[in-house]
This record gives sequence, structure tokens and C-alpha cells, in this order.
Amino acid sequence: MVLLAVDIGGTFTDVVAIDPTNGQYQAAKVPTTPSRLIDGVRQGTQMALHLAGAEASDVERFVHGTTIGTNAVLERRGATTAILATDGFEDSLEIGRLRRTRMYDLFMDAETPVFLAPRRRRRGVPERVAADGSVVLALDERGVVETVRELKEEEHASAFAVCLLFSFRNPSHERRIRELIRELDPTLSVSLSSEVDPMFREYERTVVTAFDAYIRPVIQGYLTELTRELDEIGIQAPVQIMQSRGGITSARLVAERPVSVLLSGPAAGVIGARHAGSLSGLSDLITIDMGGTSTDICLVQSNKPLVTAEGTIDSHPLRIPMVDVSTIGAGGGSIAWVDPAGNFRVGPRSAAADPGPACYRRGGMDATVTDASLVLGYLNPDFFAGGSLRLDVDAAHRAVEAFGMKLGLSTIEAASGIHRLINSQMADAIRLVSIRRGYDTRDFALVLLGGAGPVHGGRLASELAISTMVVPAVPGVLSALGLMVAAIEHDQVLTVAVRLDSAWPESLEATFLDLEAQVAARMKADKAPPNETATARSADARYVGQAYTLEIPMEGPVSTRALAAYRDAFDAAHRRIYGHADPEAAIELVNVRVVQSWAFPSFDLQAASLPLGQTGPRARQAYFAELGGYVRVPVHRRDELEVGSQITGPAIVEQFDSTLVLYPGNHAEVQGTGNVIVTATSAANR
Repeated sequence: MVLLAVDIGGTFTDVVAIDPTNGQYQAAKVPTTPSRLIDGVRQGTQMALHLAGAEASDVERFVHGTTIGTNAVLERRGATTAILATDGFEDSLEIGRLRRTRMYDLFMDAETPVFLAPRRRRRGVPERVAADGSVVLALDERGVVETVRELKEEEHASAFAVCLLFSFRNPSHERRIRELIRELDPTLSVSLSSEVDPMFREYERTVVTAFDAYIRPVIQGYLTELTRELDEIGIQAPVQIMQSRGGITSARLVAERPVSVLLSGPAAGVIGARHAGSLSGLSDLITIDMGGTSTDICLVQSNKPLVTAEGTIDSHPLRIPMVDVSTIGAGGGSIAWVDPAGNFRVGPRSAAADPGPACYRRGGMDATVTDASLVLGYLNPDFFAGGSLRLDVDAAHRAVEAFGMKLGLSTIEAASGIHRLINSQMADAIRLVSIRRGYDTRDFALVLLGGAGPVHGGRLASELAISTMVVPAVPGVLSALGLMVAAIEHDQVLTVAVRLDSAWPESLEATFLDLEAQVAARMKADKAPPNETATARSADARYVGQAYTLEIPMEGPVSTRALAAYRDAFDAAHRRIYGHADPEAAIELVNVRVVQSWAFPSFDLQAASLPLGQTGPRARQAYFAELGGYVRVPVHRRDELEVGSQITGPAIVEQFDSTLVLYPGNHAEVQGTGNVIVTATSAANR
């Protein structure tokens, strides 16, 4: 028996194979294949099975994290989508929020996602539902059929997003439109706003429904191709997919609501980091996942990742619950460049996996963060990615030297500058997810993951006054491991729009019970034991007159006492986030939400046995500015470190999936959990 988890990154595809009987796991890291992602999945899966000594028929679970939906949006290769809206409201998508993020830019492009459905593919249908759900104007079914036929034949629309006014109050018209479309052509894809996003705010609801329709054929096609590929390998296990919220679900349910995975890329890393932190008894964490293309940062408080009700993709709002990850264009492949004003810049443009940094010897010529790390002596050129990729030290020096000449810097000054600048950008991003929200970074431990996270973590901890860092057993493939420890999870939300002081507890309780029944049906479809699921209730609230809301947990069953406790919790949260509260002001409950989850039976994960064949000297020259330049430092091998081993920086610890750089003032200790705990003494003394 073996469990498989596959995570596709911008540069590498990571696969972890776990034996649940003893917790032993093996990890494989292979280059991502952008032209056909399935190829990398197949290669990594076969490598992981080989390392685990298992057969394809032994696989019991297959959990997958993918950015295929995100890529489809960024590359504009989704379905030809049409929008059906209430007559007169066809242009909600284009009107947007009537806000400009760059107020004085006269040449900026439109910030609404009109590419999803240009004006010619947005049509109104005669119908009208009132705010209370009553029907004002019956649906013109003949008009709907004629409109759909025209869009299909003349505009070649293959996916339809249906977003009618107040359909979250009464979805009957939307459901009938779907029936009419399927009667006309069963192959057409249909997304209903009343199912995708049953909440108020027309623009946001239209956007998320249109995105669901846009990526639906892409996601469904990918899942079909993935299943076929696994069948060819011999894997018959059910496929589970990571969702944006941080839980997993079956591929079948993802195909029904594809937008739920659109922002799932960074979620697995956060779940894996939370698991690693909990092994060391740490529940307040800042996770930093630095890969080849970008860095994902998330705050975990009391062992719960922060979740936001709305994310963004390509600058467009996307109202789906997601792990609140801040992503910046800072990775190993981030390119150093000089702007027109002569300023030193790093990122967000990246060399990615192809051609990659100059040291990859794949045609890249620009200096990148990875090239700088090689010049500084932090990386072993013979054991990068477990030795699967040999780095060209001379090519890295040439690229960094050429960049430095543009600014009048020596090679080492340029390399050191690249590191200082990228570290500063990441530190600023960490401040935005912590200090800006009222959290003190000194109260958190920094979890370093991704192939490049442990290289830069020591500098970040020093700049942010963080005294404790956690380096998991396999930081470079922790996202894949996070897939395996994630729980099955589903949520449902509904707009209620009622003042707290006039809300009937019995009515709210009935609404929550209805939502719980809807979520329970999905949990049952995922084969989660109903008597073992955990249920969490919450409501989005605001002071009357405010525009946006705060999500606050709601006790159940709803009672007068529960509503009073909710009021106190809302005021406290408002004071913490915004610095003030008004206990006398009226509060409006806008949306109510239910989340159910079920965690798979736990097993003790054992530290991975690293692949044999690691090469390189046991000491090498590495650059540390505070020590005056290059110094000879010891190089340790992670697989040879025993529990209780202690290392004082400067030093380097190598393993197949990452490299840990211990800077002067850093002290590391190996725990029995497989984690390495690094203490930054300079930060601790602040």
C-alpha cells in the first residue's frame, strides 16, 4: 500500500510516496514540463514509486495540486465563454467596481476581465426576480433558446455563465436556463451564479461565475487526461485535488465547480508548513515558500491558516475562499535588471524552468537569484535538485559579472546585491501579511520551505526580528507532503442581509442547518464519515453603512446568548484590525457560512531517506559580508545528522531538495520530528 502526492510548481514537479503502515516516505523532484504538464507528473510518479520500491497497483490514494486553471487564465486559453444576464445588466462585467488602482495613469488598460466574455458574447434575457426572491417577470424561455443558439452558432460559444439578479434568493430561473441549454446541446458547459457564488454584489458574482465557465472545459479535460495517464501507468486509486481553501476533494466534485481550485497553487505548501510546525509544538507561524518563480507567504495563527473570502488573479477579483497567501515575484529564477532610471532591480520577471537561470545551461543569459547563490558559494553545483541538474559555475559568474558591469559593480558586489534586494522584497511582503494586520512578527516562527526558502531564511529572520525558524525534513517538496496531510473540506455560503439586533435566532439556525445539509451531501460524496466531520459556522458582518465585512465565528445552535457573544467578538476583531470599534453601532449580518472537514487517520511521518550519490566537499568558500567576504565553512549532509546534532553558523546543510544556509549568529538543532530548528541569536536579543 502506498499514498502518492504530486505538486506541480513553476520550475519543478514534486512527488511524495508514503507507506501509511510505517510513515516512511520517499520524495522525487523532476523538472516541470510546461508544454505538457502530465509528462512531468508521469515521470515524477514513476520515480517516486521506484524509490519506494512499490508498484503502481499498490497506490491507494493519489492527491494532486495543480495550477492548470491559473495557467489557463494567465495564458488566455480558456473556453469561448458567453454570459447570460438579466436584461439590461449585461455590462456588469465591464463596468466593474468603477475604481482605478492607478488614478493618474491615462494609458492603463481596463482592469475588468472583459477577455472572459467581450460585449458581443454578453446577452440579456427577459426575466426579473425581486430582492426578496419573488418573481417580477417570468423567464422568456423562447428568447433564451434563440439567444443561446445564436451565441453557439455565430460566436462559437462553448461555455455559458448564467448570472441573474437576485438568483441567490431564487435560483429557479437560472436552473431553468441550464435545462434549456442542455436540451439544445448537451455538450455545452454551463455555470450558474446561484451555485458557484450565491452572494450579493453583482460584479463579484458575475466575475467568479464567468471564471468558472471559462476554465471548466480546461479543468475537466485535464482531469480526464490525468485519469487516462494514471490508468496507463496502472494506478487505479481515486484522484483527489487540492482546493483554494486548503482542503481536498474528489476530482468529480472539482469538475462540478472548477473555480474552487483556481487559486489552490500555494495552499498545499501552507498546509505542509502548518504540519511541520505542529510537530515541533509551534502553532503561530509565518510560512515562506520560495520556489523558482515566486514566493508565497502566509500567516498561521493558533494552528489555523488565515483564510480570505476573496483573492485575485491577474489583478482581477475572485470571490472564492482561499488560504490567504501573498505571492510576490521573487524566486530562484528572478532576473536581475536595470530600469530606465539606472536602478538595481530583481524580479518579478523570471527565467522560470525554461530556459532557467544561466547556470542551468539551457540558454538563459540573464543573472538570476540562483546564479547569485552559486557565486556566493551557498549552493553545491553537483547536487542541485538531488544531482538531477548540474549547475555551471562559470556560466553563473559570467551572467552576474555582465550584470554588475552595467552598474559598475564587481561580480561579488552584484551577487551580494541581488541577495540583499530579493531578501528586502520578501521581508516587506512578510510585513504586509503580519504587521499591517496587527500581528507582531516576533511572536511567530518562520517556516522555511521551497527549494530556496532555507537559503534566504536566516537573513529574513534577522531583518524581521524573528528568533525561531523551522526547516522541515523535506522543505523542497513540502507542498507535496502538505497534500497528503490535508483534510477533505467543503464550504457553503449564503447572503442573508439582516441586522443583528433584529435577527431571529430560530430563522438563522434554520439557515445554518440548510447550509450544513448541502455541505454534508458533498462530504458524503467524498466518503467522509458523517459522525467524524468537524463543522464550523461563521458570519460576515459589518457596522451598518460600511462597505466590507469581517468574518467572525458563530456559536451553534444560534441563540440570543450566541448572538451577544458574536457581537462582542466582532467588536474585538474590528478593534484589532482597524484600531477602533463602536459597541453602540448597529451591526448587519451579510453572509452566513458553514465549513465541514474530515481529517484522514493520522500516521507518524518518518524523515525521508535521502537518495544516495550526494557529492561535493565537506567544506567550501561562502560569502558573508559581516565576516569580511569569503570564508571557509563546513558543509553538512542532512541525512547524516543525528537527532540532537547542533550546528553553529556560518555553515551549510545540504540535502537533495534544498540547501540550508546558517548565517553568523544562527544556531541549528536537529529534532526527532525531522525538523531542524534554527535560532537567530541576533533576533532573539532585540
